[in-house]
Amino acid sequence: MKKASLLICLMLLSAMGFGQSFNVFPVQTQKPPLHGKHWMAITGKPLAATAGAMIFSKGGNAIDASCAMLASTCTMWDVLAWGGETQALIYNPKTKKVIAINALGVAPTGATPEFFKGKGMKYPPRYGPLAAVTPGTPGGLMTMLAEYGTMSLKEVLAPAMQLAQGYPIEAQTANSIERNKDEIKKWPYSTKVFLPHLGEKREAPEPGEVFVQSDLLATLQKLVDTEQAALKKGKSRKEAIYAAYDRFYKGDIAKEIARGSQEQGGLITEQDLANWKVKIEEPMMTTYRGIEVYKLQQWTQGPA
Repeated sequence: MKKASLLICLMLLSAMGFGQSFNVFPVQTQKPPLHGKHWMAITGKPLAATAGAMIFSKGGNAIDASCAMLASTCTMWDVLAWGGETQALIYNPKTKKVIAINALGVAPTGATPEFFKGKGMKYPPRYGPLAAVTPGTPGGLMTMLAEYGTMSLKEVLAPAMQLAQGYPIEAQTANSIERNKDEIKKWPYSTKVFLPHLGEKREAPEPGEVFVQSDLLATLQKLVDTEQAALKKGKSRKEAIYAAYDRFYKGDIAKEIARGSQEQGGLITEQDLANWKVKIEEPMMTTYRGIEVYKLQQWTQGPA
């Protein structure tokens, strides 16, 4: 398979998406199985799968397509989020090796047992700024693209940016927001994004309403602008993507994240973001009836 020179299996977690925070019940379907000869793009979101198909059709490899699908799915909020975490297993047929991408977020340095005990808490809260870890998905996506992809960040983020400009929100997601609006109202920034009809009987978007995320679009545009500026200065594709990475974790975007967290009582600092790194690791492997089975390391979230 020439286009899909790398095969990838993504296991994605989100620390801040509605699918993780609130109950969103899957709906059974009677959809027929699909068959492909050259590539296949699969996500839980049709629009995100379309993003992967678009990248394949433009000559991208499996990593390029996976990054586009990850970016687009994170834009659709109820299952993943740009503030969440990403893990991936990647098989490279050229080296015949499987590598693991560890883009788990970490707790802020100020999130100590003493801090939470001082707040009268037995455990850290489940929701809100004090529950947040450093965002791992942006770094995981950019690292995978830089190291194993072939396309630019501009090309790969284009579908996600189009979705951030506005897409018709699904009934399942819209109704989940409405059910959980009292929790959302605790946080002004979340209220601004998710409750466009604040004060009305239904405050969440209506099913099919165009859901716009202008702040997210502005952040993605900053990443693309940084990459393109680096390319104009003669930097390589990889160097340009890592320039965008640095802007997110060490530049003005990091300042905005830290400020927004602390304004709402969170603990994430600029130093927490600057110290965070994506890890490229060797996965665990076992065999089952002669078949090699790979999984990510256990880290702190158990072996499941």
